[in-house]
Amino acid sequence: MEQETGLNILAVSIFTITLSALLSPLLHLSPYIPAGVTFILLGLVTIDTLSWKNQGVNLLLNIFASSEQKQRIIYHEAGHFLTAYLYQIPIEGYTLSAWEAIKNNNSGLGGVIFNTSFLEKKSQDMREFNLQIDRFGVVLMAGIAGEKIIYNNSQGGEEDYQKFQEINRNITMTVSNLEMKKRLAILQATTIIEQNKNAYLALVEAMKQRQSVSECQKIISEYIN
Repeated sequence: MEQETGLNILAVSIFTITLSALLSPLLHLSPYIPAGVTFILLGLVTIDTLSWKNQGVNLLLNIFASSEQKQRIIYHEAGHFLTAYLYQIPIEGYTLSAWEAIKNNNSGLGGVIFNTSFLEKKSQDMREFNLQIDRFGVVLMAGIAGEKIIYNNSQGGEEDYQKFQEINRNITMTVSNLEMKKRLAILQATTIIEQNKNAYLALVEAMKQRQSVSECQKIISEYIN
């Protein structure tokens, strides 16, 4: 969703600059004006990509995002949060906008921040380690599941799928098997959210109010108990 919108913004910018260059003789504008704008725009895009990790584009996307897109982010991240809590994967924080992410030294338009130290060193019990990998895979796909439950489709999740591929990179499997594992993880996440729908919706409201991680976890536990 982010990449698609970013490409649309870039395409509109290029079209606008090209149009201004073509119309500048009719409008009696100096040819240096569209050339200067092009130079500045390309310079800003380069700096944003190399130094700011596309956070400038993310901020721009956030400004022009519709209310539905902003709501989708919350439902998406609540899916991650709920499943991580139920699978006892430590949650360190969450952000729901590009600006919040920047303030927390994170990238993207927002997200739940996990403590993934368990992925860095394998347990002596490989069966337990693989179980943790599978559970975290479900957590990563739970954002897509949350969106589909509310909107019947998903517009986000590309970054989640990249992480899903990363955590499974040391497991020998074909592309088709990885895709099958992804679909199974989405199905499992959907089942978890559906079975805890009231807790999920209460969590969404708490996250809208930017309540702390501990407060959100308390709300989940109250509904589940």
